Order: sequence, then C-alpha cells, then structure tokens
Amino acid sequence: MTHKIPVSTLVVIHTPALEVLLLERADHPGFWQSVTGSQEPGESLRETAIREVAEETGLAAGLYELSDWSLSNVFEIYPVWRARFAPGVTHNTEHVFGLLVPQALPVRVAPREHLAAEWLPWRQAAERVFSWSNRKAILMLPERRSPP
Repeated sequence: MTHKIPVSTLVVIHTPALEVLLLERADHPGFWQSVTGSQEPGESLRETAIREVAEETGLAAGLYELSDWSLSNVFEIYPVWRARFAPGVTHNTEHVFGLLVPQALPVRVAPREHLAAEWLPWRQAAERVFSWSNRKAILMLPERRSPP
C-alpha cells in the first residue's frame, strides 16, 4: 500500500460574484468541501491543484485564473482518514489556491469521491463546509476578489 503524502491543496473555486462550488463527500454524506487532495510524488503544489480540480469536477483549471494564496494550514488528520497515511502521521499541511471561473459552471463529480456539487453564495458556502480551514479560506474571498 502506498501512503498518502501529508501535504495537500485546497482549491476554492469561485465566480466573480463570489459564488463558491462545494462538493459533498461520498465517504461522509453531509460533509461539504471545496476541491482538496494530497500531493503526489514529484508534483508541484500548482500541479496538485490542477489535477485535483480535473479529477473532482472535470474542469480544466488551466483555462481559468488559478492563484496561489500563499497560505497554508496545518491540521490534525481526522482519525477516520489516518489509515491512508504512514503510521504515526497525524497532521497534514494544506496549501490554499483560488480558481476564478467566469460563472457557475456545470461540473462532473467523481462518484467514488463525491455525491453532489452545488454553487452557493460565499457566506452560505462558508457555513456549510465541515473544515475550519475551508471555512477560513472561503471567508477570505471578498478581500481576494472584489465583487463585480
């Protein structure tokens, strides 16, 4: 078994009007989040973000404005997901990116990972996500991008 690297990206996909795309986890129905995923060996963080967006939504991040927010969060890995990492690994470092798309776009969720996708106004999206780091990133959107 290959263990996950405890380094990940969080990609807040949003429109100029600050609508945010959220995905509902298949392994935990009711847990909503932005695109997130672990870095693969040899990948840059930007490459991880682009790959995860493609895998989880079907969107080609390279067609839109992908920005590295130069923000990272260290958090404890939920016990339910720790078996995916090497023994003794308890914390993950998450790097935040924003992806600006022109409007709420249709997405194709990966059925093994997500049950549903929904575009919500940023405040509602921040309230819905289960992760404190995801909430923090969404709440930063107004200072990252001015509404039209």
